[in-house]
Amino acid sequence: MSLTLDEANRILAGALAKARQLDIKISAAVCDGGGRLIAFQRMDGAIWAGVYGSQGKAVASAAFGRASGELTARAEHPTPRGIVAAEGGHMIMGQGAVPIIRDGVVIGACGIGGGTSQQDEDCARAGADLL
Repeated sequence: MSLTLDEANRILAGALAKARQLDIKISAAVCDGGGRLIAFQRMDGAIWAGVYGSQGKAVASAAFGRASGELTARAEHPTPRGIVAAEGGHMIMGQGAVPIIRDGVVIGACGIGGGTSQQDEDCARAGADLL
């Protein structure tokens, strides 16, 4: 069971539509269940840091199977910190990504960077909800 490129692009379209509704500029990433990038888009005028933030939050969400914001409180605990280090330091345990779950299995995640933490999560959820 995997996430297709067509599905990933549909998720990105939904996330970017939500960003336009909120009048913000974002970067949006969709990764597979192993945290590897499937699709990415950066809106014209979006901050460059969002490129990294969107992908890092998506990786964390896929790895733990939950919204990346739920990980923030324990981000400095030795176990999650060790997992981040072992993975190569790409995970960002901050609000703005949601897992994509099909039939009870995490098949990927959508991460957003560029708005407030809540706006990022709202855009990620709007995209993921299109599946």
